[in-house]
Amino acid sequence: MPTKIDYDKCTKCGTCIEVCPEEVYEENEDGSPKIVAAENCTECGICVEECPEEAIELV
Repeated sequence: MPTKIDYDKCTKCGTCIEVCPEEVYEENEDGSPKIVAAENCTECGICVEECPEEAIELV
């Protein structure tokens, strides 16, 4: 899995869902992002750069 979400930092803003060009993320029932298509990740880093809480990292 190329990305990891730190749910302690995540504020459920949805930025990662909006900016990901490969649709790696979807919204959970509680509004938090979940990784649904890790195999689509190209490690472009847009989600990491755009996350206002620095809650996503490439692993």
